[in-house]
Amino acid sequence: MTDTSATQSPAADDPHPDQLWHGLRPCWWGVIAGLLTGIVDVGVMSMLGVTFAINAWDARPLVAAYFGVSFAALGFLIGLLIETRRRERRTAALLQAQTEEIASARARVAQHEKLAALGQLAATIAHEVRNPLGIMRSAAQTLSETLPPSGADARRASDFIIAEIDRLANVVHSILAYARPLQLAPRPVSAGALLDRALLLAGEELAARQVRVVRPAGDAVPAVLADTDLISQVLLGLLGNAAEAMPAGGSITLDTVALADAVQLRVADSGPGVPPELRRRIFDPFVTTRARGTGLGLAIARQIVEAHGGRIDVGDGPDGGARFVVTLPIATAALAA
Repeated sequence: MTDTSATQSPAADDPHPDQLWHGLRPCWWGVIAGLLTGIVDVGVMSMLGVTFAINAWDARPLVAAYFGVSFAALGFLIGLLIETRRRERRTAALLQAQTEEIASARARVAQHEKLAALGQLAATIAHEVRNPLGIMRSAAQTLSETLPPSGADARRASDFIIAEIDRLANVVHSILAYARPLQLAPRPVSAGALLDRALLLAGEELAARQVRVVRPAGDAVPAVLADTDLISQVLLGLLGNAAEAMPAGGSITLDTVALADAVQLRVADSGPGVPPELRRRIFDPFVTTRARGTGLGLAIARQIVEAHGGRIDVGDGPDGGARFVVTLPIATAALAA
């Protein structure tokens, strides 16, 4: 049997000469500095009248060589010490960075496990609640339809029950949507077309709230690889949140920005914005600033965007409000990957 290890070059694992020179550069500079110092010292002492002789023989070259070698050895040791300390500092910084990265990864894993368990529990509860809610709504609807014309108070109570049941049904739907695995059908699509579709779907709500939409002309950005329905759902939710966050007469700005291998779809409003201390948690499940919110809209949005290989962030808008940025990979880069 042929020993394949013998065919490998013994120098395969040796450091490259350039790397070896770079690693020991302080040592070599110390050697050069030591040699020059020894030679200069002998020259200066000769200029000052000091003589170096052995049996009337000029010993200056020998003394210069002795001093040069001695100072060179000292310079080499000093350079080696400097390089060792530098490597120790670099190794300590690398270990610190790796430790922080491992701690961060452990925290993310623990958070994902907690959210997975929470999502499974919420889905189970939602599944058990959905059928009774349907029965109660049907009963309330039947009761409202059988009331006499004089039962206005009872009809208002029935309508209130139906409205609250519908709200709870929306909460159940959101929980199930968050817990259900996503089924993506991505295809190349224009970023501008995604914004236009979301605007069309949210047009009635925005008009009712007297929201002015600023949409810069032209979308000279590459196409993105996206599931049109799911990304439209994300943008529609961002538009709805922006409209609710502003008083009547506010403005929403929609635009796109091309990056090296991605496209940003940005939704900015003129509302109060998102407090800095809340920005890191605003995409977590059940985190909301609204009294009647479920806190799942932005969590589902992040889930959808990350399933596309993108990301969603929040920051300050140009008008002082919040700006949500959805970053999606361009179609060519995503297909090539």
